Amino acid sequence: MNKMKLKSMLEAFYQEDLGDGDLSSEILFRNGDEGSFSFHMKENGIFCGRDVVEIGFTLFSPSVKVQMCVEDGEWVKEGKKVAEIKGPMGDLLQAERVVLNLIQRMSGIATETYRAVEQVKGSGVRLCDTRKTTPGLRMLEKYSVRSGGGFNHRNGLYDAVMLKDNHISFAGSITEALKQVKSQIGHMVKVEVEIETKDQLLEAIDGGADVIMFDNCTPDTIREWLSLVPSHIVTEASGGITRESLRAYAETGVHYISLGYLTHSVKSIDISARVRIAKGV
Repeated sequence: MNKMKLKSMLEAFYQEDLGDGDLSSEILFRNGDEGSFSFHMKENGIFCGRDVVEIGFTLFSPSVKVQMCVEDGEWVKEGKKVAEIKGPMGDLLQAERVVLNLIQRMSGIATETYRAVEQVKGSGVRLCDTRKTTPGLRMLEKYSVRSGGGFNHRNGLYDAVMLKDNHISFAGSITEALKQVKSQIGHMVKVEVEIETKDQLLEAIDGGADVIMFDNCTPDTIREWLSLVPSHIVTEASGGITRESLRAYAETGVHYISLGYLTHSVKSIDISARVRIAKGV
């Protein structure tokens, strides 16, 4: 994870939350009031967000001390302490909610990914995310997928070419779209083509696609069409794949399955903050 980028993100989040200042803490606490937080899992799951905790709290004061009790990607049982943070009470309270919101979401994504990976174990398929992420949180959400044992699809529109139906319609055909793209991109950039019919599949193969995505195809259809795909082309299944149908898709022999639900509809893990305050003199 890019820690410099994370720091900038956290600063922006704090600006949103703090505005001109923390009215509650500024009134109640003096400079010498010290205290501590401990974060505890309120349900079983994969923890994710160590950097968020460590950077998030120390942004407020160099005197804040963070002790992590678990690692990212670790399965943690309900009730277990995941972190202890000590320092000026006002600083801790100003940082707490932003940090907690982020690590709850990140841990939820990591946990959902872990459960999906367990569901397809032994099939050889790799599970990956999509661009269906929360605006502003993509780096954190994709890191959470990796922490849960999954893989990342392209990070954005900038690091790979993906020709979808609208691109193909504008170009006139898969062949023409591939021709135009491959004549201008660098040799390090992969080109993926989204297909829904057998004719589109054959056209993508002939046009030199690096990756072929079977979009909204049934497991039986994918299994049948895979026999037509040369071994050097990577294959992916996507579109409408649920927890219930995941195993059936994994057993088709496709290389990757991309799952939007890992990030767009995941439930956050419940993590609580327990506070201890030591009054200054």
